Amino acid sequence: MLGALRSHIDRRTLIAIRNLLRSIRPRFTSTLTMSEASRQEGGESTGRELQFDPSRPAVPISYPLKTLEELESRAYFDSFHYPFNVASVSLRSRELPDRPRMLVCHDMAGGYGDDKWVQGGDNAGAYAIWHWYLIDVFVYFSHSLVTLPPPGWVNTAHRHGVKVLGTFITEWDEGRAISNKLLATRESAHMYADRLAELAAALGFDGWLINMEVQLDKEQIPNLKEFVSRLTERMHAAVAHSLVIWYDSVTIDGELSWQDQLNDKNKPFFDICDGIFVNYTWKENYPKLSGLAAGDRKFDVYMGIDAFGRGSYGGGQWNINAALDVLKQERVSAALFAPGWVYESNQPPDFPTGQNRWWSLIEKSWGIRGAYPDKLPFCINFDQGRGFHIYVDGRLLSDKQWCNISLQSLQPLLSISEESAHTVEASIDLEEESYSGGGCIALKGTLGDEAYCVTRLFQGELCLGESPVTFTYSVKIKSTESSRVCLSVDLVSTSNEKSSILLASWGDNLITMSQFANKFSKIIMPQRVTRQEDAPGWIIHESSLSMKGYMLANINAVCYKSSPGLVQKRLDYVSERQGTTSENPSGFHALLGHIKATSAQPNSSFPPQTSWQVGSQFIMQAKDYASSRTISLKIVWKLKTDTDIVFSHFNIFVIQVQKLANGDSNDADHHSVPVFLGVTHTKAFYVSDLAILPGTHCLEFIIQVSLLDGTYQSLEDSPKLSLDVEG
Repeated sequence: MLGALRSHIDRRTLIAIRNLLRSIRPRFTSTLTMSEASRQEGGESTGRELQFDPSRPAVPISYPLKTLEELESRAYFDSFHYPFNVASVSLRSRELPDRPRMLVCHDMAGGYGDDKWVQGGDNAGAYAIWHWYLIDVFVYFSHSLVTLPPPGWVNTAHRHGVKVLGTFITEWDEGRAISNKLLATRESAHMYADRLAELAAALGFDGWLINMEVQLDKEQIPNLKEFVSRLTERMHAAVAHSLVIWYDSVTIDGELSWQDQLNDKNKPFFDICDGIFVNYTWKENYPKLSGLAAGDRKFDVYMGIDAFGRGSYGGGQWNINAALDVLKQERVSAALFAPGWVYESNQPPDFPTGQNRWWSLIEKSWGIRGAYPDKLPFCINFDQGRGFHIYVDGRLLSDKQWCNISLQSLQPLLSISEESAHTVEASIDLEEESYSGGGCIALKGTLGDEAYCVTRLFQGELCLGESPVTFTYSVKIKSTESSRVCLSVDLVSTSNEKSSILLASWGDNLITMSQFANKFSKIIMPQRVTRQEDAPGWIIHESSLSMKGYMLANINAVCYKSSPGLVQKRLDYVSERQGTTSENPSGFHALLGHIKATSAQPNSSFPPQTSWQVGSQFIMQAKDYASSRTISLKIVWKLKTDTDIVFSHFNIFVIQVQKLANGDSNDADHHSVPVFLGVTHTKAFYVSDLAILPGTHCLEFIIQVSLLDGTYQSLEDSPKLSLDVEG
């Protein structure tokens, strides 16, 4: 992946730099920092750096394989971290569309940053991607030999219908030595290809980008072709509609020579796999030539564009659309490299603003690529996989910073259609109160009386059947009493008949909604409106819709002001309302907490507590010089019998059971308030260095189950693990 850089720096200089870095690298790359080493099970600060041992119990991380020996031995499957790295979300749709595609190759700071912490990190400002509706394929890239995508990226990409590839790369002198071993025989080429396919299938991602950036002997090329062909064959057998993509580097003659196009020098590799990632330094006519060379496979040609602009057509960065416009005209696919440029270069004024602005250039050039939601049930809480708090049903679980890309829900488009001169801006907000998770949509601006503004949230492809669909959404109003937020849905029939339906807000009736009579095909009043005493300010609306034979095309947020003379009292909301910040009668400020849709058919109930088998492994208790106690352990759980229920994730809590201070053994135990420990998408969770309170003799761990429709099992009914602890 260094082709763009090499267009500016000759190879001799790069090798000199590389050798210098290599001389100092071991002291950094072969060890963990002390802060990381302390996260190893039982690792104390001894003044020495500890070598990473993947077989040792520790806070689960994602990491790459750096040698062929690791790959050949299948040692990864013996790693303590392996079970935690298995993706839990299946790909929403399998086949690539028959059109030019958008591949995004994520290369940032060597990879495995905040995203390596499988159970989540503590950086609310962690990098994230949320424009998945513009992406078809996501590649996780680093300069290690075998780059395994962290499961968080796989889970959220799959949730949005995006394929995920790992990377196999050989480069520099070390890469040449690796390639010699890889390609020593036809059998060795096949064996390593089999190992890569096995890893992808076991971890749940969708294929590989192959980057052989080394000079080879021409005699090695037949075995290289065997390697690529075998990997493609094995991936297709193991994972339906998987991909193996060749990077434009070494040629059929063994020369390390970036062609910047598909031609006779690299087409033999293209012919035996699923596509080619063309180097970034192409000229304006190269996409056309590449498309011609590909014949009926022109969509499998991914022309590279470096977001940093290093030799890329148009210069990348804020001119990224220049290259995309050329590719769009020639109808070949695009490969965006290093979209983290916005984050790494600290584009002003802040990361979310810069990110939205940069991806808007891509959307304007290529348009929306993916449509969701497309099946029931769904629950969307506007979580970006990072934040400053975590809520469940409006109740605060944690007020600590966190990041866990696995928790990212379906991401909105937030395209605004202004119906009047008054405007309301919609944005994901991580600091306002959330109803669920760590985000919400904040709707802020101005609206006059009886004015309204429509914001498109999602472009879906959900076919409605015979059963009615129940839409549930939560709203918190933070401005004047006349402010309202509701949803509208756009539907299309099989005969292309269009219908727009307003799912009205509470506090109104068909008379007060008369302003929308000519704007929507139908207005449906909520069938139920509720408020939870422990979630102040949040109003939950439920509406039922039955439109058999129609497809849900859009979900929109509608902001409006009711006529002041017709506003009704809202369940004493005025006296209990919290957070009102504006007395401006035209000011508008509201939060949209979540949207979910379910079939009217009864949803699957939670498995009873007794149906779970919960256990513990790798228990280690410790006591320091001050007699403070800690415990580390792995909690595992599974159902005793198979079920069709699909779980979203699991919240983990702990209760500490203490003897009362008076010392009477007959007195009842004191149970602490449940403390939230974290979230996992697998049926395992590692508890690291949990502080045991004085007097605690038993720990009760609770595994709270969450379903795809956003419902949570009560803590009382959730599976549990009781563990006696030493005094």
